[in-house]
Amino acid sequence: MLVTRADLEARLAELRQMVADPSVGIHGPGSHAWALKRESINFVGGARAALLQLAHPYVAHGIDQHSKTRTDIQGRFQRTFTNVFAMTFGDLDQAFRAARRVHNVHHRIRGEITEDVGPFLRGHHYEANDADALTWVWATLIDTIVTVNQRYVRRLSPPFLERFYQETKRFAYLFGLSDEQLPPDYPGFRRYVDLMFASDTLTVGTQAREMASFLLAAPSPKLRPVFAWYRAVTAGLMPPRLRLGFDLSWGPAERALFRASTPIIRGAYAVTPRALRYLPAYVEARSRIAGRAPGRLAGLTYRLAVRGARVAG
Repeated sequence: MLVTRADLEARLAELRQMVADPSVGIHGPGSHAWALKRESINFVGGARAALLQLAHPYVAHGIDQHSKTRTDIQGRFQRTFTNVFAMTFGDLDQAFRAARRVHNVHHRIRGEITEDVGPFLRGHHYEANDADALTWVWATLIDTIVTVNQRYVRRLSPPFLERFYQETKRFAYLFGLSDEQLPPDYPGFRRYVDLMFASDTLTVGTQAREMASFLLAAPSPKLRPVFAWYRAVTAGLMPPRLRLGFDLSWGPAERALFRASTPIIRGAYAVTPRALRYLPAYVEARSRIAGRAPGRLAGLTYRLAVRGARVAG
């Protein structure tokens, strides 16, 4: 089932009715969604989210055949995060413009699967606006945010997770997805993700494995130790079947590094100043709502965020 422009506009109309104050966007201060999405620690899970998405053959083939990821990685991440941050932290009109941009880009992404991979045979037609694929991409972002925050920031109670999940449905509406296409509650969402982890719908094909290798490769010899650490962390955060599919090393050295880094990251992040801990898009949103111009630090943290996104793959 494809998400059409009419589907998207129907969801946007519903969102406009839901949002009491368009100036704060789809979530706003006090929301559980902002409480988790504002954390820069989420970049630690960036590669995890990317690999989970690439494990879906529609996503892997769409990126491989229609993206400049291999030749313009910085530009791609700047465009991606510009849209995601506008949808999450922008006012309602900014979020809607970003949603329409993303939908229009996805509308042009279509093609054929070039190998037998999972349930999809060579020659199978795919489109990026496929509702099931879009649901999975949205789910990888939500699941990764929860996974990273639970491991490195704090344990999240079932009531918190339920409210967070219900709020993040609004983000799914910006992809044109409806309530009927989404799990009704957080336990249902958890079952959906676990079923996808076990399903052969997620099968790591040639394109996905090659792109993962490229994204996790150190760009210079000096950064090899950093990327070795990041690959170990990414491997530790991945479900075992897909970790194996991506050929991520998970021997005694990687397991020890993953375990040892957890309390270090948690401790260091706990004492990180909020000005550096929170994403610049969130800082700018709070300034906008308060009627203040964003400070210089917001620009600095934006540049750091983009660099972090490049590392996160």
